Amino acid sequence: MNYDRIYEYRFKGINRDKKLLTWKIIAEFIYKKLNKPESILDPAAGDCEFINFVPSKERWAVDMNEGTKKAAQKDIKVVIGNNLNVALPQNYFDGVYISNFLEHLYTQEEVADFLERMFNILKPGGRIAVMGPNFKYVYKQYFDFADHTVILSELGVAEHLFGAGFEINEIHPKFLPLSFRGGIPVNEFLVRLYLALPFAWKIMGKQFLLIAQKPV
Repeated sequence: MNYDRIYEYRFKGINRDKKLLTWKIIAEFIYKKLNKPESILDPAAGDCEFINFVPSKERWAVDMNEGTKKAAQKDIKVVIGNNLNVALPQNYFDGVYISNFLEHLYTQEEVADFLERMFNILKPGGRIAVMGPNFKYVYKQYFDFADHTVILSELGVAEHLFGAGFEINEIHPKFLPLSFRGGIPVNEFLVRLYLALPFAWKIMGKQFLLIAQKPV
């Protein structure tokens, strides 16, 4: 699958500045949800839209695409490889953030294996945040994306996290809208206001957000 061309087509026409502004604010929000980790991993970093903005002291990015090296800021440690088997330090990170990745895996067993890997690389007490499209609310659009294969909801992901050894801290069935497309105005004030008003998530949210922790 040619992911570069697929994503070029998918994000064609989306305002890059609007997207980066949104990710900057999301990164700050998730950073706080993860208890302000000093070391953090983005295991599917892509264009580094999250990891470039998160204010952790030590930041790692993993991706199969060599372009991640160019996208990452200079102080980010980039590991090129498959996050299902690439070498990563064990019991090392304070935080992990997974965004729009689990649905790209091929089986529920791969989801379980991947989350067990994330459990093993976190320090005791470390936290993980998982975000992705919730099939319950986007079932009509879920397979409009060429790389979506595994069906997931917030409850299924919660079971996977618990099965991997995590304690579940927060489950939000609805968090962010499905995509950056749409005619809704985007500016810093509106994005911060949206994140500060969880009742708005229930109206506009189509993606789940879960926060879990590795037991101490």
